[in-house]
Amino acid sequence: MREHFIQIASVFSNRYSGWILWNLFLAFIPLALSFWLFRQRRPVPRNALWWLALIVYVAFLPNAPYVLTDIIHFIRATRDGLSIIALTVAYIPLHVLSILAGFEAYVVSLLNQGQYLRNQGAKRYVLWAELMTHALAAVGVFIGRFRRFNSWDIISDPDEVLLQTLDDLTSRRPLAVILAMFLIIAGLYWLFKQITLGLVLRMRYARLGKEIEL
Repeated sequence: MREHFIQIASVFSNRYSGWILWNLFLAFIPLALSFWLFRQRRPVPRNALWWLALIVYVAFLPNAPYVLTDIIHFIRATRDGLSIIALTVAYIPLHVLSILAGFEAYVVSLLNQGQYLRNQGAKRYVLWAELMTHALAAVGVFIGRFRRFNSWDIISDPDEVLLQTLDDLTSRRPLAVILAMFLIIAGLYWLFKQITLGLVLRMRYARLGKEIEL
């Protein structure tokens, strides 16, 4: 039993879970920016600050679906011989929740983005904007996971990022991986979007029911 407790405690070490807080922090940056950019009661004027925030939003947005690739940490844990109890009680719940939270940040960010377009009278562009965002996110996830670029490399080393990205987009194998990632992100986004909108609608009905009772 003592050995099981030690392994459960090790799940929360930097080796197995040190990435969680950092990756979630990066995933929640575009989420926070999406509320400031797109969901203000009084629309923020599209001045230089707004456009700068939009660039940061786009640059950091792939960090949210990037958490999907953190499944590799699960593979590492199983190879390291963590017990079934440690995996079931601590490792799997912790990592599943972090992956869901990170991807939900992506979903809500895009919902805010879509609402902004509707408010601007550009409803017909919502779907195209979502698909374009999925494509950019797929590229970002690929160069982040396989080329090990970070969001800030766009500023610190733009030439290398651009050249490497163009090379990947014109190479068969990287392009196939990016396409697969696009399909995964788009499919999961559609699913999470339906669940999220359903929960929001349910909460609105519950709130309306309470107001009627009062």
